[in-house]
This record gives sequence, C-alpha cells and structure tokens, in this order.
Amino acid sequence: MSAVEVSDVHKSYGATQALDGATWSAGGGRVTAVLGPNGAGKSTTIECLQGLQRPDSGSVRVLGVDPWGADAEHRARVGLMLQDGGLPTMVKPLPLLRHLAALYADPADASRLAARLGIDGFAGTITRRLSGGQRQRVALAAALIGRPDVLFLDEPTAGLDPHTRLEVWDIVREEADRGVTVVLATHSFEEAERVADDLVIISHGRVRAAGTRAEVEGEDTLERVYFSLTSGAQR
Repeated sequence: MSAVEVSDVHKSYGATQALDGATWSAGGGRVTAVLGPNGAGKSTTIECLQGLQRPDSGSVRVLGVDPWGADAEHRARVGLMLQDGGLPTMVKPLPLLRHLAALYADPADASRLAARLGIDGFAGTITRRLSGGQRQRVALAAALIGRPDVLFLDEPTAGLDPHTRLEVWDIVREEADRGVTVVLATHSFEEAERVADDLVIISHGRVRAAGTRAEVEGEDTLERVYFSLTSGAQR
C-alpha cells in the first residue's frame, strides 16, 4: 500500500472545480513532485491530504488513514508546510520551534535545524516582521521538527535566495533517503528535476500524467512534456 493515495477526488468551491477526478499515489522513501500551473489544484490536493479540506467525492488516504478527523497520533506522523500562513505572528522563530519540538516524542534538534536553514540570523524577530523568504524557512523547519513519516511541502522554495533553495533541496532528498514519503507541490521545472523521483502533472484539476520521471518524461525533456500536456488542456 502506498503511503499517500488520492483516488478519484473531486472538489469544488461554488462554480469552480478545483479537482476533477484526481488519482495518484506516493510511496515511502521517494519524492513525488506535483507539478502544475497556478490554480491547477495542487494546494487543494495537499489540503485534502492534510485533512484541512474534505473531498466532495472520492477518497484520500495517508498512511492508510482518512486524514479528515484523524487522531493526534496519526497527525504527529505527518509534517506540513503550507504555501502561505500557518505560523503564529507574534512569536520569535526559535522559541516557536522549541515549543513545537516539545510536543513530539523524538523531535529534531531545534537549534541545529535553525542554524542549517539560516533562521538563527533572524531568531530575535517576531514572525509578523519577517520577510516572505524568512517565513518560508521557519515554516519548513516547523514541518520537519517532528521527524515525520510523511512530509507535505507546498511551494517550499518560493521566495528563497539561491543558496537557501539549494539547502532546502538537499534537506528534501535527505528526508526521502531516511524513508520519508515527500509530496512536494511546485510549478518549478528545476525543482522537480533536482529532487523528484516521481511526477504528477496536474492541470485544471485533472491529472495529465503520473509515474516515475522516466515514465513521464520518456525521451523528451520535462518542460516539453509538461507543456504538451497542459497547454490548452480542457476540463
């Protein structure tokens, strides 16, 4: 059984259909990049997998469990980095990470994680006053602090400088190497090519291709395959 399963999921917001029969899966010890343009349904998929949204029909499973209403033990095994938000605004980064670490039985070292992501350079500034890129680093650290078995990352390197972007990619690969299932939503070809084992290409809420990179790309480049599948794609 795959660690993450999306089966014929439909989700609408009023007249807007965000997901239209999406089906794909992600295995342990692998990075699955969900690649698509803005508005393709990537963030909605991750919110459903985290239990923040409920599909209108179809099903999602994370570690064999429906995340909607999952218990605390299950949630402790899942790390999440949202595209935006999710952090308290009036707390400083390092106390926040230490507080989160205290909630887990075997957390990562907060100070070491902060140093690696460059958070210690602005550790004395409350979250509300951080730049977008700085908040991204704190959000990633918060997702990693509990040593999750499944890690959902929504645009994790958006707004980051080139050096930090490379560091984040190294961390993502290290997480997969230790057996974590990593699902990474992105619209960056470079990011997908750097870190992904498997690809899900999504457009207008529909999965246009899913499989290993070799299966999806074939003899062509990822960029050419992506545009051939998504340009002018209709619902």
